[in-house]
Amino acid sequence: MSTSTAHRDELDGRPRRVAPAVARTWAFVGAAAGLAGVVAMQASLSVDAVYNEKYAGDAETIADRLGDFVPHILVLHVATMTAAVLLLVFAAGLRRRLEAQAPHGSLLPAVAAGGLLLTSVAALMGGAFTTEIVFGLEETEVPIDPEFAAVVGHWIGTVPWLWIGAGVTGVAVAVASLRHQAAPRWIGWVAAVLGGITLLFGLSPLQYMAGFTGPVLVLLLGLGFGFGDRRFRTGR
Repeated sequence: MSTSTAHRDELDGRPRRVAPAVARTWAFVGAAAGLAGVVAMQASLSVDAVYNEKYAGDAETIADRLGDFVPHILVLHVATMTAAVLLLVFAAGLRRRLEAQAPHGSLLPAVAAGGLLLTSVAALMGGAFTTEIVFGLEETEVPIDPEFAAVVGHWIGTVPWLWIGAGVTGVAVAVASLRHQAAPRWIGWVAAVLGGITLLFGLSPLQYMAGFTGPVLVLLLGLGFGFGDRRFRTGR
């Protein structure tokens, strides 16, 4: 077992706190990922081409309307791609951080990281058609197929909102914190509330509501581990 993992006290067999790595860059990267997620959700909300009753069922009108939202779609693209990349770093850092305090062999660090990886994939896929639609809308010689434009309108209004993985991460962090003291308790409670809500949203038919709480959870976890994890740096 490496020195970064929780060691067992030779006398009573209970976990002994060890100082995790001082660097907190990974945590601030996580906060940036959460912020990028918030920006992405706002950009997605602003694109109403397929959700406005005036354009319902008219693919050609929807395609024309999407042309008015090219800047918003570009913001969505940059934000989702940024979140997808930054979540990978946050996942690696969070796993290492929890492994430093969680019981040896616990699945919680891997589950917490896995939830962020799942969210990263959803963010990546959320921006899958963004550049295709932007360049297609600007093309004059070969106009974009209106039916495809309508599909993309629904795609960018749904797929980027699949933040259920962040809910899994939140619940894992909550258990690690509140049951195993692997993180500050206040972080555990924040993770329990927002993570639980996000997970329940994701599991329910209201799954896209997870996009409202998931990015905020990741943002707060990043800030929490970046600024509020001081007492775990010196051990006990």
